[in-house]
Amino acid sequence: MKVIVIGAGEVGFDVARILSIDQHDVVVIDTDPDALESVGDRLDVLTIQGNGTSAAVLEEAGIRKADLLVAVAAIDEVNIISCMMANRMGVGTTVARVRSAELTRDKSVLSAKDLGIDLIIRPEESAASEVVGLIKRASATDTLTFIDGHMQLVGLRLDADCPLDGTPVSELPGMLPKYEFRIAAIVRGVRTIIPKGKDVLKKNDQVFIFARPKNMPHVIRLMGKREDKIQNVMIMGGTEIGAMIAEELSEERNKRVKLIEPNREQAEHRAEQLPSVLVIHGSETDIDLLAAEGLGEMDAFIAITEDEESNLVTCLLAKHLGVSKTVALLSKTAYVPISQSIGLDAAVSRKLAVSREIMRFLRGKHVLSVATVRGLDAEILELQAEPRSPITRGSLGELRLPSGMLIAAVDHGNKSEVAMGQTEISAGDRVIVFVLPSVVSQAEKLFLS
Repeated sequence: MKVIVIGAGEVGFDVARILSIDQHDVVVIDTDPDALESVGDRLDVLTIQGNGTSAAVLEEAGIRKADLLVAVAAIDEVNIISCMMANRMGVGTTVARVRSAELTRDKSVLSAKDLGIDLIIRPEESAASEVVGLIKRASATDTLTFIDGHMQLVGLRLDADCPLDGTPVSELPGMLPKYEFRIAAIVRGVRTIIPKGKDVLKKNDQVFIFARPKNMPHVIRLMGKREDKIQNVMIMGGTEIGAMIAEELSEERNKRVKLIEPNREQAEHRAEQLPSVLVIHGSETDIDLLAAEGLGEMDAFIAITEDEESNLVTCLLAKHLGVSKTVALLSKTAYVPISQSIGLDAAVSRKLAVSREIMRFLRGKHVLSVATVRGLDAEILELQAEPRSPITRGSLGELRLPSGMLIAAVDHGNKSEVAMGQTEISAGDRVIVFVLPSVVSQAEKLFLS
């Protein structure tokens, strides 16, 4: 597949990296020669300096033969126009990163289709939703929902005194017979394990649990974790993500939210926009201000500024002062692996939303969605079983699934269930599958006729 990526920033680099790993023919366009040099030095892709809205530049990139154009430049208008031109020049699929909600509103004058855009991605919205989910699940390091919210994935790091240290995975269901759940993956050090029954849990493991949302609190307690209620929240950064988080959290009962923004004009704007939030004008580096505003009394601290170094430092300060839950916006590859090892509870990234959607486009129509989690070297696929596909030829206990693949949940249309040995999959069912990269193609073939 030939793919053109507009924008060589962090998101553009990540998209190009994923595409090049999958052996696609990738061309990256940007006006910044330094950014292009960094991409060219680190990835096996072609780079072209120029504006993605220029027909001549697009022609030079081979637009007439491109199958997919991904526009992730820093400016919305560049992304929109690039997709419009690509659509007119015969590109089959166009994807645009657009920060503004104008094109996604129900009553918008223009729709994405009117502009030749097949998919609009709003990474900021996705990141905000992830943070809110993490705050609702206080003990979680990661949280995702599947099957229209009927199933939830929660990541937990087992404590040093975890009561399940040394317990085989096969024994866990018997400890909570009333609540179906699966340990879908385990991260131990840098190794990802798709567990079988004989695998055991160990202290400091990061485990990923699949269950219905209403059952998750019981499973979390089984893992030796507490679900402390979060009522007082401080958000550092009045960015669009920060405002989305503040608005959603402030709508919940008994939630008291403070938002700190260093730019006075932006702070005044957020104060008008968010009447239920206490907005404070101040700097993220002003430790006296943070202390005076009660940082040490907060249940959660969220650092969501554009300065990722400040996000890390202020979260560590909050942790030092006794804040139980800290979340930082981190997109730089170098920061993510070390974030939890130095004391951060959770991190979110804008890049992942774009990467997930691109990965879905690269799969077949039987792949409904793709999810990834930082630090988890596995893909989470939502697949649809085709008629007469191998996966429909018996119960899961009877089928021989490849090592490195685990079926976590099945949606039969009229009901959904956590997958067990007796579960049977029929044509048309939506299935959540955890799979290591080395066996993705084998897993997908099981769902094809």
